[in-house]
Amino acid sequence: MTEVQLLQAIGMGVVGLGGAILLFVQARFVRVVAFVAMVLGGFSLVALGVPQMASLPPAEEKFDVASIKETKDLAAIGQKIFFGKGQCALCHTIGSSEGRCPDLKGVGSKLTREFIYESMTKPQAYVYMDYEHEGPAKFFPAKMPSINKKPIGLNNNEILAVIAFLQNMSGEPVTIELSEIEAPSSASSEVRRKEL
Repeated sequence: MTEVQLLQAIGMGVVGLGGAILLFVQARFVRVVAFVAMVLGGFSLVALGVPQMASLPPAEEKFDVASIKETKDLAAIGQKIFFGKGQCALCHTIGSSEGRCPDLKGVGSKLTREFIYESMTKPQAYVYMDYEHEGPAKFFPAKMPSINKKPIGLNNNEILAVIAFLQNMSGEPVTIELSEIEAPSSASSEVRRKEL
C-alpha cells in the first residue's frame, strides 16, 4: 500500500466514522466535531485524488562561449534562459498584460542595458510601476528575486544573454559585446562556489 493509498483509506475512515457519529450520537458537541472531521476528511480525499507530478528544476542550458559567433546567437541563448533556467516567464509576459508582473514587450528599447542589469540583480533598488505611461500605473504585488542569487543563480554570462534577448526581441541592436562574455575557467568557478 502506497502512502497516498494509506492516506486515502484514513480519510475514508474519518468520513465514515463521522457519518456514523452523526447518525447515532445525540450529543451536540460530539456531532459538531464529527461534522468538522467529515468536512476535513472530504477535503483530504479530494486533495489526494489530484494526480501529483514531480517538480523538477529546469534543464541546465550549456553556455558554450566558443559557439557564439554573433549577437543573435547570444540572444538565442538568452531566450532559452528566459524561458528555462531564469524562470522569467513564470511571472513576466511578452506582449500580453495577463502576467503577474510587468509585460516585457519592448523593454529592450525603453530601458538601458545598465537599468535592465540592475533590475535583474537588485530588483528592489528602483521599482518602476509601469512601463507605459498611458492611464493609471499598475501595481504588481509580486517581488522579483535577485536572479544572480539562489534559488535562480544566473551567472554574469547568462544575465548578459537575457539582456541580449530582451534587446533583440524589442527590435533594438544588441549592445552586449561578445568580448564581454567570459570563458569559463577553474578560477571563476572557484569564486562562484564561494559565493554560494
